Amino acid sequence: MQTVIQTLGGLGLFLLGMIVMTDGLRALAGNVIRKALMRFTHSPFSGAMTGAVSTAVLQSSSATTVTAVGFVSVGLLSFPEALGIIFGANIGTTITGWMVALLGFKLKLSTLVLPVILAGAMLRLFAKGRLAHAGHALAGFGLIFVGITFMQDGMADLQGAALFTHLPADTFIGRIKLVLIGMLFTVITQSSSAGVASALTALFTGLISFEQAAAMVIGMDIGTTVTAALATIGGSVDARRTGYSHVIYNIFTGIFALVLLTPYMWLWEKLAPGSLMANAEIALVAFHTTFNTLGVIIVLPFTAQFARFMENLVREKSPLFTQRLNAALLEQPTLALNASHTSINEQMLVLFEHVLAMLGDVENGRYTNLYQLDIELDKTHKYIDQIHLESGNSADWERLLAMIHTLDHLQRLHDRCIEQEQRAVTARKESALKEISQLLISGLLQMIHQVDNNKWNEAVEITRQTSNDITEKVKHYRIQVMEQIAGGSVDVPSGTERLEAVRWLRRVSNHIASITRHFADAVHAIGK
Repeated sequence: MQTVIQTLGGLGLFLLGMIVMTDGLRALAGNVIRKALMRFTHSPFSGAMTGAVSTAVLQSSSATTVTAVGFVSVGLLSFPEALGIIFGANIGTTITGWMVALLGFKLKLSTLVLPVILAGAMLRLFAKGRLAHAGHALAGFGLIFVGITFMQDGMADLQGAALFTHLPADTFIGRIKLVLIGMLFTVITQSSSAGVASALTALFTGLISFEQAAAMVIGMDIGTTVTAALATIGGSVDARRTGYSHVIYNIFTGIFALVLLTPYMWLWEKLAPGSLMANAEIALVAFHTTFNTLGVIIVLPFTAQFARFMENLVREKSPLFTQRLNAALLEQPTLALNASHTSINEQMLVLFEHVLAMLGDVENGRYTNLYQLDIELDKTHKYIDQIHLESGNSADWERLLAMIHTLDHLQRLHDRCIEQEQRAVTARKESALKEISQLLISGLLQMIHQVDNNKWNEAVEITRQTSNDITEKVKHYRIQVMEQIAGGSVDVPSGTERLEAVRWLRRVSNHIASITRHFADAVHAIGK
């Protein structure tokens, strides 16, 4: 009983170490990783490279894949672009196995890392900023190897235990059962890294054979997709495609790995007879890396076909905002204008709700798929371009011009939301900017309320006044930040970040005021 408790405690320490280290690394490099995912993901190959590196740095494939799903959900990445990241994350996650096998078993760092844990804890307690985050990650790194040692000592006393003697034999059906066991382990622990570490420890202490360990590791790779699948709940169609792609791709690599297992063992014995058993834990992590790397190499050239397959599997519903834009209505410009009017109104309110969410008002705001909204804004613009009227003073002419102006500012606001998200993050987190952010939130909510009651004049006045108030506050805030930079209380990068954030708030408020004013003109033109 004591050995079981020791083994489970070791697993708990390993999981705690992974959580602490991942949290520290995410705080230390999370923003850099998120920016890198967007900046360097331009093709399936570059996406795979950034996905692999990001996962290796963050030590969490779930963090990378969930981030990719989130980016797709809000339109910062397209679905095909995110596929490379999903593929590459599987390679990056194998780094943990190498760390355990080489440092945990070969170098036996369990005693040496105790001072490392103390140093990390001291940094976390007494340092600030990046040093504190580095200390957090360092303490987690040390805990991982303490956990491995506890697991190793506990499993060494479990020789002949019923739990391991009754594991499925190395047959085809047995391997399938072991894959399912590996999947279940990962679903329970929510960490494929913990599963791989446990399999390595059981293999190192002789509790299981190489074949059994390899089959369970395959299952652990498939089980890790549960997190990405759960992240798609309530997401856009592209977010669901991204999450489900991770599931289907990992099932594909799992099947491929099962086929590869016997040839891999044969090749190892052929090249170095007897070394497979002598270096079983190294052979296991090498197998883990090999089948994931080969899986990426095989699937990358067919990314476009894979994307089409997923698009057919997870079909998109009819467009939310442009389904009324029927080409047959173009023969009657007034009807076409009516359809455009409704579409623009819906797109406007959805984008305003997205701005609210970006500013932190999750109660009233709601993130939308900016990528899909961009497509529908373009469709609306193209549709309006086909409405031809004689120039003059007619109500339809005024209405058309007003809607063109509205669309122009909507697209410019959309671009600020999709390209400058970090400025919104700064605006809602920086204490000195919260007052200005709240001013914009309050103005938007009041404006939406007036629009709901069809009081467009009041809505225009509210957004105009909000924009003016923000412009005035921005002037004072800019002077304040400049003085702080000059006085040394704020460094130049931080000051620049704050100035960009407050500039973003001012420009967003200006766009909102212009959108409201122009669309109000379109509304008023209907009654003429």
